[in-house]
Amino acid sequence: MPYNRRSRVVTEGYARAGARAMLRAVGFRDEDFGKPIVGIANGYSTITPCNLGLNDLALRAEAALRDAGCMPQMFGTITVSDGISMGTEGMKYSLASREVIADAIETAVNAQSMDGLLAIGGCDKNMPGAMIAIARLNIPAIFVYGGTIRPGCYKEDRALNIVSVYEAIGAHSAGKLSDEDLLGIERNACPGPGSCGGMYTANTMSSVIEVMGLSLPYSSTMAAEGSEKAESAAESARVLAEAIRDNRLPEQMLTRKAFENAIAVVMALGGSTNAVLHLLAIAHAARVPLTLDDFERIRARVPVLCDLKPSGRYVATDLHRVGGVPLIMKMLLSQGLLHGDCMTITGRTLAEVLADVPDTPPDGQDVVRPWSDPLYPQGHLAILRGNLAPEGAVAKISGVRVPRLTGPARVFNSEEEAAEAIYGGRIHPGDVLVIRYEGPKGGPGMREMLAPTAAIIGAGLGDQVALITDGRFSGGTYGMVVGHVAPEAAVGGTIALVEEGDRITVDADARLLQLHVSEAELQQRRARWAPPPPRYTRGVLAKYARQVSCSSRGAVTDLDA
Repeated sequence: MPYNRRSRVVTEGYARAGARAMLRAVGFRDEDFGKPIVGIANGYSTITPCNLGLNDLALRAEAALRDAGCMPQMFGTITVSDGISMGTEGMKYSLASREVIADAIETAVNAQSMDGLLAIGGCDKNMPGAMIAIARLNIPAIFVYGGTIRPGCYKEDRALNIVSVYEAIGAHSAGKLSDEDLLGIERNACPGPGSCGGMYTANTMSSVIEVMGLSLPYSSTMAAEGSEKAESAAESARVLAEAIRDNRLPEQMLTRKAFENAIAVVMALGGSTNAVLHLLAIAHAARVPLTLDDFERIRARVPVLCDLKPSGRYVATDLHRVGGVPLIMKMLLSQGLLHGDCMTITGRTLAEVLADVPDTPPDGQDVVRPWSDPLYPQGHLAILRGNLAPEGAVAKISGVRVPRLTGPARVFNSEEEAAEAIYGGRIHPGDVLVIRYEGPKGGPGMREMLAPTAAIIGAGLGDQVALITDGRFSGGTYGMVVGHVAPEAAVGGTIALVEEGDRITVDADARLLQLHVSEAELQQRRARWAPPPPRYTRGVLAKYARQVSCSSRGAVTDLDA
């Protein structure tokens, strides 16, 4: 069978002369019409450092595809910089951009009948957006990560990153940091291109894609700058050309076992809470059953092995230096916690890919802990339930010294209200902050809460207060924080009924999120409650709010009718 399995419908036969005429204008010659056409979904932009270097990688991949006998066609996809839009109304577009990216890639590839896809991304939503599209399309595909940023340096701190700036803002507002030092951290935190350096959302999701076999081994923790990343992009193109010839499809990689592997590695890495939301969405696109209970089941078995930021000391390039994601996978595989028979885009199983990788971390380093001495004995992403979150909530409990807190609710109907109270010194030890109407529908867009959570850390309250929200948290967030509360406030979830001063218990050990109000009282409050008017009535966010599902289902927008 020819390798141009799909594109032949636009390149063969007299009836397709018009299509060939247009393809000639973009570089096709007579001998090219029988070659497989491969889309390069290029997330390059100058909006954010995360995507700044992607065009160079796209050009390397394009050349390698030509050399491998394919016809590459490059098209653009959008990105939203979470770090820039954080704390503003613009952040509401971040999660929605995941759907826009997925829809754009699906649209371009299917409209042009492409035979394969090489997606290149950098910022947080690029990875899950591309993976959702890859799952929907189910044609040979590979993902190329743009790479991680080098850490910044200011005075004695040699591992600055964007989260350092947000924490510095909190310390500055609490009078603990000078104007000069705040400016110094701002100037030095982001020294060049690449995605945020810790095990935040971008590096977490790039690691997930590597684990699931749709990017090359070691590629998820490479630095953005340097020849290694460029060569990896070219090698990815060569592997994709082979996958097109062999018709290796994403459905062979995106299996139930592969999702379980991804969850296990996220736990071992200490990865972002956003991985929960995105893995649920990717699984939905792949038609693989996955629920919050799967995360809790795997969390109980997998320890945190890596001492990575935000709650740890090291960044992704440090992990790369000592063995990268393959080291973590091999450690899990040797303990029976990874499915080694999962297929990868290379045509080899995970066990075959990892055959020569050591199953113990190298001596003389403490980025990755030995199995006998993990950073935490169980995974750090706990699924909490209770009357405040009957459909579940996600807590990131790494770095939490006080796993249980009961205190008075401090209720805020937006992120801005909460941030103002924190910066104004109106939050006190023992408080439980409730930020609501920031969910998928209510925000709309489920904003990340890095600004208030970093301000709490910067003010020295990280171990003394809890924060719960129906919104999300940045991958850079740590402390006693609980997000993705479902059902959300906008649809009448219990979080909408909380009143100032109510007692709330957040218990990570018991996986409990409980509002200490009688059921009779809650029924009375529910009878008085009315949904607020939509914040947007037209445009992207209005469409998103009408279509988006609950966070416990991945906040997807294409549920079966």
